[in-house]
Amino acid sequence: MAFTFKGGIHPFDGKALSKDKPMQEVFPEGEMVYPLSQHIGKPAVPIVKPGERVLMGQKIAEADGFVSAPIYASVSGTIKKIEKRRVLTGDMVESIILDNDGLYEEAERIRVKPIAEMTRGEVINIIREAGVVGMGGAGFPTHVKLSPPNPDKIYYVIANCAECEPYLTSDYRRMIEEPEKLVNGLKIMLALYDHAEGILAVEDNKPDCIRKLKDLTLDEPRITVKELKTKYPQGAERQLIYATTRRAINSSMLPADAGCIVDNVDTICAIYSAVIEGRPLIRRIITVTGDAVRFPRNYVVPCGMSYADLLEEAGGLTKEAAKIISGGPMMGFSLFDLNVPTTKISSALLCLSKDEVAESKPTNCINCGRCVDVCPGRVLPSKLCDMAEHGDMEGFLKYNGLECCECGCCSFVCPAKRQLTQSIKSMRKMALAARKK
Repeated sequence: MAFTFKGGIHPFDGKALSKDKPMQEVFPEGEMVYPLSQHIGKPAVPIVKPGERVLMGQKIAEADGFVSAPIYASVSGTIKKIEKRRVLTGDMVESIILDNDGLYEEAERIRVKPIAEMTRGEVINIIREAGVVGMGGAGFPTHVKLSPPNPDKIYYVIANCAECEPYLTSDYRRMIEEPEKLVNGLKIMLALYDHAEGILAVEDNKPDCIRKLKDLTLDEPRITVKELKTKYPQGAERQLIYATTRRAINSSMLPADAGCIVDNVDTICAIYSAVIEGRPLIRRIITVTGDAVRFPRNYVVPCGMSYADLLEEAGGLTKEAAKIISGGPMMGFSLFDLNVPTTKISSALLCLSKDEVAESKPTNCINCGRCVDVCPGRVLPSKLCDMAEHGDMEGFLKYNGLECCECGCCSFVCPAKRQLTQSIKSMRKMALAARKK
């Protein structure tokens, strides 16, 4: 039986472009840029000065409070300056600029003890010190997620191996090439919660991964591999929790409120690297793909490398790209400039020769109800869109607009080509800002 949720869609997945090619490590040259805000919470604080030489794996910015994360140099070289630089969202963010010397001299790693000799607090502190954050896109500091108010009420630790976003295959390659790191990282997390069961949640379009993970966990009584129905957005946190545990959460709840901790594949592997190997988070796997890319594949990229240099590493473009996206086509950001740095939360660079959204002209709603059928949040997208377009925040909140997860399913199926998700997303931002005030 494949586990799933109500709603969802089946877009063209585009994964064949990169899924069967082994990961390739990248060694960039020249300037590296480290934005001080690569995570949810307060930006990190620089602890280096211009002219100072640093080593790969050396801390260059300290966490500023509990909900924050330190930043480490991903190459060796000299600090050039600290100034505002543009990031993929278009914002100007205070950043550390490092001149890469190409030597990749490594600093002393974080000192760790055998896992059996560490307390729960020591394990979480190592994860914090390593700068590990959620690498699925949100960037929530992992040590905060692993520190719920009541650890005894965590009953499920879920490894999000779904990778439902079209074109992305970095988690797939990690599970094929380094499944041991994923399983051992999950075991580290389980050691923090006495009553928890570990779940490796994998979509059933990855049978080779499922076989590998089942073989590796054959003698692990606390870990189960659950096959999920292949459907977008199967990997969204709320949908994943419901599919695997039948527990439901809403926009006002955290997974811990339902007794769950959820992290994606790369984050769990980063936990393993920190706790077992003493390695801080300085690199990640990025899928470079799309029909306009010469050599689509997954690259192991030092954080701070520019998207422009990464695309060059993939052979550049074979044809003009009508659309370039950081992330996947459903929830990624369109890029207007490739001279922005990759960060801890960069998952993909997608270059498409055709921009289907720009070519589609919105028309009036025909009240077909398709958006309602596919909505995983079980809201009324067409009605919420109307309220958003008319600035009706009271009505938007009354009809549960905050329960939208911004997955894009409604826009995808709309025959009138209305930009439902974009309108709802804008109103959600305003509503959340008003709530904070």
